[in-house]
Amino acid sequence: MGFTKLIEHTFRRFLPSPFTIAVLLTVLTLALALVFGNVPEQGNHLLHVLRLWEQGVWNNGLLVFAYQMMLILVLGHVLVLSRPMEQLIMRLTGFVKNPANAAILVALPTMLVSFFNWGLGLIFGALLARKVGEYAQERDIPINYPLIGACGYLGLMVWHGGISGSAPLKVSEKGHLEALMKSFQNDALVHGLPQSISTSETIFSFGNMLTFIVVVLSISVLVYYLGRKTKPTTTDLRPYQFQKVHKQGLSGAEKLEHSKLLSLTFGALILAAFLIQYLPFLKKMNLTPNLLNFFMLGLAIILHGNFSSFLKAVEEAIGDVSGILIQFPLYFGIMGVMGGSGMIGQISDFFVSISNSVTLPLFTFFSAGLVNVFVPSGGGQWAIQGPLVLESALALGVPLPKAVMALAYGDQVTNMLQPFWALPLLGITKLKAKEILPYTLLFMFLGGTIYIAGLLFF
Repeated sequence: MGFTKLIEHTFRRFLPSPFTIAVLLTVLTLALALVFGNVPEQGNHLLHVLRLWEQGVWNNGLLVFAYQMMLILVLGHVLVLSRPMEQLIMRLTGFVKNPANAAILVALPTMLVSFFNWGLGLIFGALLARKVGEYAQERDIPINYPLIGACGYLGLMVWHGGISGSAPLKVSEKGHLEALMKSFQNDALVHGLPQSISTSETIFSFGNMLTFIVVVLSISVLVYYLGRKTKPTTTDLRPYQFQKVHKQGLSGAEKLEHSKLLSLTFGALILAAFLIQYLPFLKKMNLTPNLLNFFMLGLAIILHGNFSSFLKAVEEAIGDVSGILIQFPLYFGIMGVMGGSGMIGQISDFFVSISNSVTLPLFTFFSAGLVNVFVPSGGGQWAIQGPLVLESALALGVPLPKAVMALAYGDQVTNMLQPFWALPLLGITKLKAKEILPYTLLFMFLGGTIYIAGLLFF
């Protein structure tokens, strides 16, 4: 326990907020570009670097990317606040019989749901953990509640290799790779890239799916064992209330907001357009952010049953994206400076000089895990680290899908160490970071070992 207390103390005392870190990284990048970046033939070097930064901050293509990532999180949260999801959570809670099966009943569904959508899995796991705690408290079932809370956070260890993973989703978009690498002004490099990397080669590849299955099964065995061996804890939880929609006294246009027929019709219209537009993509197992968001939008409206419930859920979920909204432009600015100044090429050359086709994915995995501690956003991390990974992989002949998944694995596994995305769960479960860290660290070491093995064998 002393080790986990040390980690929590270190994060709280020495690690600033993600926004402050983004600002410090921006200043550091600007300074490094002035010292090590390519000097323009004409004009002032400082002004040149500042222009690169400004152009990166307002890169239109990357701003679209930021909005896509925000929608993935918001719509996932909105889905879990719907009445059918509430009923699913309550039904799962009713199967709790002992501390071991309570841990599995939280961990397994959370990982499966998070494979579909990380925003959905994040809130789903938190609510499921809270309701399991309440259920056990009411029926005097002895459980280790911090372990249950840690199980509700497990979705963040599998999400980036799943359907809503930022990196594999973005590289599946036609033209994204070229747009990402254009700042290098290296035509040979850009021409060496494919138009896109299908999710059939990343998310739905045999290697990734098998790795995911092994992670899910291994973690399930671990949490079952921990549920049996750890000491029960006491809880004092009040019933958590899902959002309620009051329909009394509706008149005039208010009735439209609560019309089930109108919301079902509009939701069905969205899903019909979804099938017309994206059915060819689905047949090829090639998913994109727009495909996923369009489907979740229609599904969320249908599951909520009326616009009032849907919009209240959106209002509750919108706070989740405040960090993405304000931090992503700073990450894009960092990327613009690193690309335009030639620094990414220099860093890539260094990695190429110390790596080969076998070790580069491992370097990518460990570096991604480290970067995630400071940039706790898969999308922001892809914007900063993605160009470096792509250039290094091309230079050493590493398959690009494997390089992308190496970054995804490294990013997701250290979420079990980085408490940023645990904040919604901690708020819902009323737990503290130091209470769940002993268990999430165990999950990180086991999951990390499996991901490394997956990179070596596949």
